[in-house]
Amino acid sequence: MRPNNKLLIIAVIVLLLINVVLLVFMWKGKSSGHSNQQYGPNSMLETMSRELNMTDSQKKNYQTLRDEHFADIKPFMDSIREIRKGFLKMIQSPTVNDSSINAYSRRVADQQAIIDRMTLDHFRKVRGLFNGDQQKKYDDFVQKIMLRKRDSANKK
Repeated sequence: MRPNNKLLIIAVIVLLLINVVLLVFMWKGKSSGHSNQQYGPNSMLETMSRELNMTDSQKKNYQTLRDEHFADIKPFMDSIREIRKGFLKMIQSPTVNDSSINAYSRRVADQQAIIDRMTLDHFRKVRGLFNGDQQKKYDDFVQKIMLRKRDSANKK
């Protein structure tokens, strides 16, 4: 065997070992629940509960408010989805004027503004579930979560 072949075989073996080790770490991370901790239907409740020391009654009331909020904004989200479908159909049109583009953008912005107001009202209602110390923690928690979402969106 030539020296280059030996070096190539050693490199391939080392890379295979590294891949196996990475797969093991990924698999262990997923099974322990740490990698998916911030996702899932109850993760926000669990995180809030831990950080705010929520009572069982507060958890139940929060879940009720959350379910109501998502049910309330669903039609507006569906509306935005339909508007965007129409907007994307303009790709097929050889002539699209700026006023059509602006009209679709305004319609999406109007629906989003409604969702934003409803979300702010939701956050206020949730805040009302807590006592003074919990409210301060909740205020910090909401800021942290919203900034984290914005930061992660900007990194993409």
